[in-house]
Amino acid sequence: MSKSNFTRRGVLRTGAVGGAGLALPTIFTSGASAFTNEPTGGTVTLGFNVPQTGPYADEGADELRAFELAVEHLNGTGADSGMLDTFSSKALKGNGILGKKVEYVTGDTQTKSDAARASARSMIEKDGAVMVSGGSSSGVAVAVQALCQEAGVIFMAGLTHSNDTTGKDRRANGFRHFFNSYMSGAALAPVLQARYGSDRNAYHLTADYNWGYTTEEAVRSSTEAMGWNTVNAVKTPLTATDFSAYITPILQSDADVLVLNHYGGNMVNSLTNAVQFGLRDRIVNGKNFEIVVPLYSRLMAKGAGANVKGIFGSTNWHWSLQDAGSQAFVRSFGTKYGFPPSQAAHTCYVQTLLYADAVERAGSFNPCAVVEALEDFEFDGLGNGKTLYRGDDHQCFKDVLVVKGKENPTSEFDLLEIVEVTPVEQVTYAPDHPQFAGGELGTCNPGA
Repeated sequence: MSKSNFTRRGVLRTGAVGGAGLALPTIFTSGASAFTNEPTGGTVTLGFNVPQTGPYADEGADELRAFELAVEHLNGTGADSGMLDTFSSKALKGNGILGKKVEYVTGDTQTKSDAARASARSMIEKDGAVMVSGGSSSGVAVAVQALCQEAGVIFMAGLTHSNDTTGKDRRANGFRHFFNSYMSGAALAPVLQARYGSDRNAYHLTADYNWGYTTEEAVRSSTEAMGWNTVNAVKTPLTATDFSAYITPILQSDADVLVLNHYGGNMVNSLTNAVQFGLRDRIVNGKNFEIVVPLYSRLMAKGAGANVKGIFGSTNWHWSLQDAGSQAFVRSFGTKYGFPPSQAAHTCYVQTLLYADAVERAGSFNPCAVVEALEDFEFDGLGNGKTLYRGDDHQCFKDVLVVKGKENPTSEFDLLEIVEVTPVEQVTYAPDHPQFAGGELGTCNPGA
């Protein structure tokens, strides 16, 4: 099936299912082991639910590229085998999943929870998807994860950074490879202290949804613990494109650091406005005014251009990493598309392989068998070094990258430089940490 067919199939069916509740998906029975959308023929369908429109559309486009590449590698139809060759688990053979050819459908989340749920619902009910992946908004991820739990399919979260996804809104059928807000704060704080000192006044602009809230909380708690003072924290609409009205009050405060808890197009626009208002040229409290972007991506850096130079942030992964897995993925992605992958592409590709591998190791598509195979699974060879899928909350634990905008980029892709690889021990926390409190993982739901 061609890319255009995949896209058409997903988009046409995105809003097709109405009603507030989740209708009963198609369930094929095989004795007592019945489960949602059990594949009975020669194919298995995966659902890739990404923002194709809205402020995170650039991330969504790269996610779709990665999903398509992952399917090629799983089916053995790509120019190479990508990370299948470097993955520490050798269960995947490039002959599909349990011998079944992998097909997929797509949908547009629009970076809206309702649209994302409708799209995922259609994939499950009409297309028979046995796993749903994708994201770029934590609000979307939490909504779709809850729906997948109810439907009895596996949700392999794409780009979602809020603590809530594996915190208060965790679900047994959901798994997250991407890092989270707490990890960003824990990795960034020591670097910021070393570069900017312990006596700073920070002003936060925060995207008005769950990712923004938990990122602000994580960065505030980490920086306040090292002596920074938080002057103010202002919520901004996710739909905002002009942040001028939010920048002016900063000029009237005694803040000497601006923390932009924004992502995607929001960050590009707010950073651009901040530079236009001269924040980076100011001297406040005898110090150079600084800007921090807690969650970075190459796509955001490209959008913001020279404005990112010297600005610190964190990322889940970067294409310049030299480990065998990262370089295998960069080669595959670059050969197919002509440019290096983003962190969004990386996490979506990896999640697809991890799901397929769990099915192979379990010998079953049954969601509960997949959950058992993924819980406390340790692996390597997929970038970021040795990684653990913790059973307590279905969160991956691995090294975190602190980066900054490159002062002298050599190309349009060479925009961020890694300044520190924060070891996993520094960003690991207890499952009952206060920033993750209030949620129950519950038990897996096969949907039968």
